[in-house]
Amino acid sequence: MIKKEDVYKIGRIGKAHGVKGEVSFNFDDDVFDRVEAEYLILEVDGILVPFFMEEYRFRSDNTALVKFEDIDTQERARELTNCDVFFPRNLAEDDEEEVLTYSFLVGFDIVDASTGKKTGTIASVDDSTLNILFELEDGRLIPASEELITDIDKENKTITIALPEGILDL
Repeated sequence: MIKKEDVYKIGRIGKAHGVKGEVSFNFDDDVFDRVEAEYLILEVDGILVPFFMEEYRFRSDNTALVKFEDIDTQERARELTNCDVFFPRNLAEDDEEEVLTYSFLVGFDIVDASTGKKTGTIASVDDSTLNILFELEDGRLIPASEELITDIDKENKTITIALPEGILDL
């Protein structure tokens, strides 16, 4: 069984494309193209399920058309509409380019650089504006600025951030 902590969200399935089972895939991270990955993981009815890719082609910088094995009709493709798409962390860590995306950091603990204390755990990333924010499990927001991040420890799943004074009091 695939566990949520073993994967991270890279996008969402859009509409069915054509009649042969292709779907549009809107992604935030193109790790599936940089790393040898035969499958993507979709959340179907709350369960993480691997779907093997037959082929894919890019439509834009953040959209690809994907054909999954055994999804051969428009009706079957429609069943995947709006499914969140995840990628295995262990495959992403093998990425030679070592391009960490903010979505990869979901589930990491934030450590305050000045005190060394755990501040919280990243529940999601809000990238709806130019100022990207980490949303902690308790609802607090922390700026996800590269200038503030002093260390990322992938093994221990921690991010050390030089938090601006008073940010935790907001």
